[in-house]
Amino acid sequence: MLPERLSPDTLGRQTAPMALDTGFPVQDARDDFLRARRRAAMSAVRRRLHGRSATYDVLLPFDEVVAALGRRGERDLGLQVIEVDSIVGSVDRTTGFDRLFRPTSDEMERRFQRIDVALRRGAEMPPIDVYRVGDVHFVIDGHHRVAVARALDWTTINAHVVEVLTAVGADRDLRLEDLPTKGHERVFAERVPLPPKMRERIALAEARDFGVLAEMVEAWGFRYMQLRGRMMDRQETARTWFTEEYEPAVELLRQTGLLTGGTETEGYLRLSAERYRLLRSHTWDDATVERLRGTVDRTERDRIPLRDRLT
Repeated sequence: MLPERLSPDTLGRQTAPMALDTGFPVQDARDDFLRARRRAAMSAVRRRLHGRSATYDVLLPFDEVVAALGRRGERDLGLQVIEVDSIVGSVDRTTGFDRLFRPTSDEMERRFQRIDVALRRGAEMPPIDVYRVGDVHFVIDGHHRVAVARALDWTTINAHVVEVLTAVGADRDLRLEDLPTKGHERVFAERVPLPPKMRERIALAEARDFGVLAEMVEAWGFRYMQLRGRMMDRQETARTWFTEEYEPAVELLRQTGLLTGGTETEGYLRLSAERYRLLRSHTWDDATVERLRGTVDRTERDRIPLRDRLT
């Protein structure tokens, strides 16, 4: 009989509940595969019903992701225990698995079952090989092992990890349709090289806004250097803009109730553009705030239906 819990490997001694065990490993492995295939098919139906793009559930392609994020180097981290849920991509675009490593083709069955049966008979799973980019992992070797681990409800798996360093990070919500925006974010990071803690504060939903903000920062830096009579490199310009312009402005706008809707960066960008349109000014004085308040108040009134404004 298979033990109630089974270790992915001796390295991390990680354990996870095993899927249903009837005592017949071959049949159980086939059931695991068929169950995973059904889940993949049902997920595709749900995607269409919810109007999501055809790429919503696909594995992230490593080369395209790294190109969008901007590769800066890599380092070998050796053997580690990683979370199965963090594995969302592959170096191979023709794997036969979806984003959750559920098989999308019956061609995967023979190898899937062979690994599944071996694990159910007490074998240890060799570590997989992955690239780490930000918070996610991309499989180099071991796609079927990841698929079986997911089918057996493992939460962790042992892996040989090579970390790829990028200009912009990636989290587990990253999807293929996000890559164009990430590309613009990468260019912004190159033009405005903020330290990581400051960079985390910059959040924009629209790809083109990264270019607009970069131009704004560069223009601010040019005026600052003219006023101070000295040159600054991009790193110093970015840090100075953040501490002397962005942070104080955001705090002022928040205290005066002008940051309404969207992220603080979107509010800063919108109100900075409105300030220049109305006043041709680059300062945040009391007169500017009052003028912007009137604009925000009118905008808020315009969002209220006419019948509600008249009651």
